[in-house]
Amino acid sequence: MLGPARNVSRHYEVPSCASSLPHGNRHEKGRSLNQMASGQMSRAEALECKGFRHACHVMLYSDTESQLFGKTPIKHIVLMQMRYDGLLGFPGGLVNPSEETLEAGLTRELLEEVGLAVPIREEDLVETCIAPPHPGFNPRLILHFYVKKMEEEQIRELEKAATTTAVDHGLEAMGMVRVPLYTTKSGGGLPNFLSQSFIGNARTQLVTSLRRLHLVSPGELQRALQNSLRMHAESARSLKSDVALMEE
Repeated sequence: MLGPARNVSRHYEVPSCASSLPHGNRHEKGRSLNQMASGQMSRAEALECKGFRHACHVMLYSDTESQLFGKTPIKHIVLMQMRYDGLLGFPGGLVNPSEETLEAGLTRELLEEVGLAVPIREEDLVETCIAPPHPGFNPRLILHFYVKKMEEEQIRELEKAATTTAVDHGLEAMGMVRVPLYTTKSGGGLPNFLSQSFIGNARTQLVTSLRRLHLVSPGELQRALQNSLRMHAESARSLKSDVALMEE
């Protein structure tokens, strides 16, 4: 697990490994440099970078036949976790590629945080990018994001282990959380969840994965994000009122 970070800037550093890209098609090399400048890179390019730390996180999910109150289909179980700093994120943490593979390191982190050594494969990797700097601090960190589909029973075993055998439970990890992928008639569910505070780019990783895996339709996701934005504004006004109350 990583310490708190805020994505308030999108000015990425082009790492020194950019100069060591293989020679060849100028267009392909230029595209890789452009991707690096925007924060995106391949796994191989990331492992060539010097002076950067690496962090690996994973979204674990499964299908389900469960229904909320016996009438609202849940369809899918997507797991996140509440972190020690009160932010939502995906399980995982720092990995040292000189000592272990990225996937072995992520499996180790999962054992510590959720109590099970879930095997992660290189094929589960969906994105590698540079963490953007924030005011006064450049983390020089490369983020590797994985997605792994499991069986529902495995998800249930993991949720149980997270509270009974995980050594980080109650310390770095405060507990696993299921993402509500539905929207209730009152507007609750996914919109409320997306209005919470997330670590770094975890919300973007979640939204992108939900759309790419067709776990939520584009229209439903768009409406949830719009409602979430409205809820966030309402929450900000409520917080200002609470601050004013404390100052009286």
